[in-house]
Amino acid sequence: MKIAVYSRHESLLGDERFRSMVSRLEAASHELYTIHSAQDISVGTGMVMSVGGDGTFLSASKRVGSSGIPVLGVNLGRLGFLSEYSPEEACEAILSGTYTLEDRALLETGVKGEMLDSDSSFWPYTLNEISVLRGGASILGVDVSLDGNPLPTYWADGLLVSTSSGSTAYSLSVGGPICVPESKVIIIAPIAPHNLNVRPLVVPDTTVVSISMRSRDKVVAMSMDNRNVRLSSDATLEVKVAQFSLKRVRLEESSFIKALTTKLFWGEDIRNGGF
Repeated sequence: MKIAVYSRHESLLGDERFRSMVSRLEAASHELYTIHSAQDISVGTGMVMSVGGDGTFLSASKRVGSSGIPVLGVNLGRLGFLSEYSPEEACEAILSGTYTLEDRALLETGVKGEMLDSDSSFWPYTLNEISVLRGGASILGVDVSLDGNPLPTYWADGLLVSTSSGSTAYSLSVGGPICVPESKVIIIAPIAPHNLNVRPLVVPDTTVVSISMRSRDKVVAMSMDNRNVRLSSDATLEVKVAQFSLKRVRLEESSFIKALTTKLFWGEDIRNGGF
């Protein structure tokens, strides 16, 4: 199999454990080559290997785009939910073929209004979340409607819209719910809200989420996974599930619940034992 290797930190490609994995795979007639952009992916590539943490995996998902090439996350020691496998685990799975492919939903964000520092390379898709944040000291008012039905205005530092994959990322940090990746939902969560009576909201993944902002500042920030864009405060957004998904390589022994307990120490309590 032809395997493209991507990393945001090329020093990781010199790691002894990674080089050992490469040697074993090449000895078994797999062809590995490095990429930096989507244009570097050659015809016949069967897998993209993301080497690093979850941020690298998110960048790799952009390189793959709508091609349908699956992404395997190889982690060299950092916390990771998308990129969770050690080089040794990944190598054994490829050599034995004991892995499956899972579909992870992407969000597509349409922007009406001025993007102040974007260019023609703007990519509207996100795997984890899209968020809008205040661009200055003033509080941000965020108006949201779901399939045309308006919600009360959120007064906050910002608001995020997340996939179930992103429930353990930024959404978790702002008090959003944990959702298993197979959940077909969208999470809407305020960031540092100034309303005491607002909570994160979970809606079906068929929902179209429309967003507009109220701000004394002329600029608001928009974060899309690990990419940042500045918007005019009068811009409007439309967020929905994309028509294509990302294929992620999943090893047979992988367990989301196990990842929660081992990586986030979910439920760790001396009374529970076994942690």
